Amino acid sequence: MSSEHIRGTSPLLVGVAPNQHPEVLQTAASLAARLGTRLLCAYVDEASYLVEWDPARSAHRLSLHPDTDAENIGGVTSELKVAIEAAVAQVPPGTAAAEWTLQTLAGDPARALAQLAAETNAPMIIVGTSERGFSHRLAEALSGSVGAWLTHHQSRPVLIVPYRMAAHEDRS
Repeated sequence: MSSEHIRGTSPLLVGVAPNQHPEVLQTAASLAARLGTRLLCAYVDEASYLVEWDPARSAHRLSLHPDTDAENIGGVTSELKVAIEAAVAQVPPGTAAAEWTLQTLAGDPARALAQLAAETNAPMIIVGTSERGFSHRLAEALSGSVGAWLTHHQSRPVLIVPYRMAAHEDRS
């Protein structure tokens, strides 16, 4: 993929989460700056979900983009904005920092990221690996890996940023 294809209005899409390893955002911010494109950071609120619209029923369709001022995610988005600003500030000297936005989504993280990538024509989706440890492996076994689902179920390139702590340093 050439930088001319990425440069322009289509942003690089990065999945973000609270307490995420900083390498994910640092890698995404650096790549966006080098390619001269915007960075679209997306947080998926797994506690909310999408309801399919059926004209025969009176149920209202929940938005893919929930209200970002909602009380339950207001604190999370503030925390994420601080992390994004810190990552963008670490872009190597001589490179213009990438412009960024944060968007909140609802539902399954992998499907929500894939849908947002399609809506924004993002040329790439960037996600991180899960942490090491039994509880993280169990959660991934139950809900699946976001990166694995994305690489198998949509057509955009997926950059999976590894957690860089050496295995012998991991105390989980």
